[in-house]
Amino acid sequence: MLKVIFFLKPGKANTKGESPVFARISHNQQSIDMTTSKRISKERWQFTNNLRNVLKLEKEKVLKHSLDIFELNLEKKFNELTKVDPEISLTQLKNEFTGKTKTEGTSILHLIETHNNYFQKKVNTDERSKASFQKYERSKELLTIFMKKQYGIQDISSNEISSAFIYNLESFLKYESVYKGRVGIKNNSVVKYMRMYKTACYYCIRMGLIDKNPFALYDGKLNIKDAVFLTQQELNRIENKKFAAERLERVKDTFLFSCYTGYAPVDACNLTSNNIFQDNNDALWIMTNRTKTAIRANVPVLPPTLKIINKYKDLQIGLIPKISNQKMNAYLKEIADLCGIDKNLTWYVARHTFATTVTLGNGVRIENVSSMMGHTNIKQTQHYAKVLDVNVMEDMAKLKEKYM
Repeated sequence: MLKVIFFLKPGKANTKGESPVFARISHNQQSIDMTTSKRISKERWQFTNNLRNVLKLEKEKVLKHSLDIFELNLEKKFNELTKVDPEISLTQLKNEFTGKTKTEGTSILHLIETHNNYFQKKVNTDERSKASFQKYERSKELLTIFMKKQYGIQDISSNEISSAFIYNLESFLKYESVYKGRVGIKNNSVVKYMRMYKTACYYCIRMGLIDKNPFALYDGKLNIKDAVFLTQQELNRIENKKFAAERLERVKDTFLFSCYTGYAPVDACNLTSNNIFQDNNDALWIMTNRTKTAIRANVPVLPPTLKIINKYKDLQIGLIPKISNQKMNAYLKEIADLCGIDKNLTWYVARHTFATTVTLGNGVRIENVSSMMGHTNIKQTQHYAKVLDVNVMEDMAKLKEKYM
């Protein structure tokens, strides 16, 4: 409970003999003083028992009313702040009440909008993907819904965001958010949304809008699952299968192209002959920036890749046919059934296959695999790349030789 006591500041009387009235605010065994910007003589203050007696002078009635309003507004501000953070400090309360906390231009939604506007420009110049931008916009929408439902507020200053706010947001996303009739968001998606808030705030720090990142303390972890990938035998089974339906044949080639290059859907479909380069050794390379991260991802053209490129080079449709992600995944399920493969084939199974069966499984160093996949660090590659039994056996064979 907040307690407010008014008192006179000694030794601060003006030429009229009036001393400033201060407020001592107490909460949870802590206290802080702040000015009310009002004055009264020491004699009248004592004569009226600190304005508690029945007042006869109009000036003192006005002063008493002003102090009552001061206390009422202070308690109102305190209640607003504790809804967001029950552990609000008296210093924060004082700064908010006196307007010393800079809120203009630093609300959390303003920060996210600032970042998203910048991200939109990168999308417009094909530096980043439209899908990534839509996720950032969705993250802003989810935050807006959370603040309205949880705290009854439209927005909040970034320097008011506490650990309680952040983990209440995480809990809301996991268990209470509703989208298309489905309640709750899975852990990995929640962690990615929270990281988006953190990324947006780091951008605003670079732009000088804020000094610290309110989401920096968030430490949620992704649940890493074993990546689904094809073995070389399964890859050969698809490659050798001939489909009567042209749509399935094109989907097969598109899928195999990703298996042998590691490119994600949005990157693979945007490739043209302009992305093909020949080095000094006459080797062909596919060179491009990953749309998702704008990281350079250069990949040598393997014979199966070249075969697919040559197949479609006269159709002027890019290096491979363009097929929507939704149709692609539906057709891949049909291909899996026809090839007798008991795995849920998707675009990303192809990417995982490149990381494991095609590269690591054939002795390519993980640093090189990471570079070809356009990752910023090897940890990302380890998420995709599963160590194959054949690699373990080769290493153990070398070890056995030492003990023979």
